[in-house]
Amino acid sequence: MTSEPSQNKQLFFLMGMPRSGNTLFASLMNQNPKLVVTANSITLEIMKDLFLLKQTDVFQNYPDHKSLDNVLDSVYDIFYKDWPQKIIIDRGPVTIPNNFALMQKHFKHPFKCIVLLRDVMDVLASYMKWYTENPDAFPNRFGCKNDDEKLGMLMNTEGAVAKELIAIQNSFNHKDLCYYLKYDDLVSDPEYYIKEVYKFLDIPYYPHQFKNLQQVNINGLEYNDGVVGKNMHTIRNEIKKEYNPYIEKIPQRIKDKYGHIRF
Repeated sequence: MTSEPSQNKQLFFLMGMPRSGNTLFASLMNQNPKLVVTANSITLEIMKDLFLLKQTDVFQNYPDHKSLDNVLDSVYDIFYKDWPQKIIIDRGPVTIPNNFALMQKHFKHPFKCIVLLRDVMDVLASYMKWYTENPDAFPNRFGCKNDDEKLGMLMNTEGAVAKELIAIQNSFNHKDLCYYLKYDDLVSDPEYYIKEVYKFLDIPYYPHQFKNLQQVNINGLEYNDGVVGKNMHTIRNEIKKEYNPYIEKIPQRIKDKYGHIRF
């Protein structure tokens, strides 16, 4: 495939807590050869790092805001310029308040975001199952002695779950820009809800298949799960809701503190 000029691309966003169907959603949507759902993206981090340059002595000695703002305005277009797909769905916590302020000023496309939702207890139970079955999983690497400490780490302010949860909660201030998709709905009736995503994005529908799913491969690259732990992004080849017995093993302190966060 040849690359599309960046100005001809459509750029959208995806957010969701880990273990909420992000990889499943990507596997489904990426069947469309004109569309790609990215892995966790660095584009937002690039934009934030560029913005922080305004606080440096070098910049403040010659505060050329216009030139730096021009770079900030073009981050997403430049990053995806040579990607072959016409439609990019970039994954990252774009509605965290400071992030969203940057997007409002510097993202030059219509803003639309798909938000994947899952009850926090189900997210944590999925984490428990994963890190119990995979000793190299990152929650096992930081000296946490038990499930209470491991799950608590995930829910700390900068934890993998909490950071995305903050973005989701703030997205409710911008509901008109978001489409909310519950994990349970996606696995119960994937065809219907994928069609609803297409309607929300206002893009031509592609006939997806919902059996014999493939692992996510984006432009020839697969997830390097050696970084976070084996099987973090492995999906089943069949879509179905399964009972997770680890939901019964979540420590009571964690249930008491976070069990009320449901979607």
